[in-house]
Amino acid sequence: MNRVIELISKLNLQKHPEGGYFAETYRSNQIIDGKTGAFPSGRSFGTSIYFLLNGNDCSKFHRIKSDETWHFYEGSPIEISMIFNDGRYESVVIGPPNPTPVFQFTVPANTWFGAKVTDKNGYALVGCTVAPGFDFRDFEMADGDELLRKFPAHQKIIQELT
Repeated sequence: MNRVIELISKLNLQKHPEGGYFAETYRSNQIIDGKTGAFPSGRSFGTSIYFLLNGNDCSKFHRIKSDETWHFYEGSPIEISMIFNDGRYESVVIGPPNPTPVFQFTVPANTWFGAKVTDKNGYALVGCTVAPGFDFRDFEMADGDELLRKFPAHQKIIQELT
């Protein structure tokens, strides 16, 4: 059995709106009361998911209101691309076989980001931990044309990940 199909089955992964497959593995029972901070009532303190990308898939540019930490588990390295509100672009590769591999990385809150597997014939299984916890009310999928108008210097990556 193909490893990707095996992981989708064993981990009960479902299609994710931004691309790839996911399954929520943890949601804190503690809830933000909404009296202080940027989050209204009802957000969990933290959440975690498994997230799988095939080499020909990508996680399309999106942003959330929380920090999101990516944890590499297996497969090919994955490149996370970020566009900050001030127009800076950065990317980081997590996973082997780099001489000094990075196995986890945190994307700051409110940053446009997407990801792709560095080997088009490979796959990557990662985990994503979000604090305060992920909620689709805090999720915004990027509009490619709007991102291009705002950040024209990053045309190539925007077209690739939207």
